[in-house]
Amino acid sequence: MVNYTIIAVCAICFFVQMQEQPGQGSLVERLGMIPFRLTHPGEPFEMVTDVRRVMTPQGMQVVRDVRPAAPSAVPAAFTLLTCIFLHGGWMHFLGNMWFLYIFGDNVEDRFGHVGYLIFYLLAGVAASLSHLLSDPGSTIPTIGASGAIAGVMGAYFVWYPHARVQALIPIFFILQIAILPAPLFLGVWFLLQFFQGTLSTVSTASTGVAWWAHIGGFAIGAAVAWLLGKMGVLRPRNAMVRPDTDRTRVYRVRRHGNRL
Repeated sequence: MVNYTIIAVCAICFFVQMQEQPGQGSLVERLGMIPFRLTHPGEPFEMVTDVRRVMTPQGMQVVRDVRPAAPSAVPAAFTLLTCIFLHGGWMHFLGNMWFLYIFGDNVEDRFGHVGYLIFYLLAGVAASLSHLLSDPGSTIPTIGASGAIAGVMGAYFVWYPHARVQALIPIFFILQIAILPAPLFLGVWFLLQFFQGTLSTVSTASTGVAWWAHIGGFAIGAAVAWLLGKMGVLRPRNAMVRPDTDRTRVYRVRRHGNRL
């Protein structure tokens, strides 16, 4: 129930975003998490509005368009939370909601409705903080539910070690359907985020993806799930679901998104 409500709220926010006219003062700018705004409270700054690669006589260059930023619609600290309900485009929105739909219901089953809502929101804040710490001077609005969903995936990784994932995997130019153990699928996903975050030679500004938000969200989700499991405070698995045979269908194996 809560998982579907979160999806509905994100859909409403995205619909409102789609109705906006381009320009200064958009929801992304006023409710997105801009690291510089939190690390330099009250200081005016120019916001990066577009990042693109351009070929010049000196080679490939990253070009950034900037302008003075509009004020935040809420206290800056609140944007750590508000940013997780916004998205940068259809693919960003649909990809995130699909992963939340796939993994969220089983995690909610273990937490209970209220516990799952609290967990999801805290995972989103933790993911935002991870990105903030990784790039505290960034003036790019950080948006997207990917960090919070990464927390859900981390919990799923811990609690459903025998579940299997049916995924489309690109092998050269051919898509192959493979059934993988959920820990393998999620573990590989996490390692990809980790290596992208640590080995990338370009900044978050040029890639458009907050890798450390994904890493932080997943790590926090897995840690909380493990700790609560050890404490024995979780609801039992749904008796109608056999985790050793349950197959979760995932049709995208690469994370994406404008920011988170």
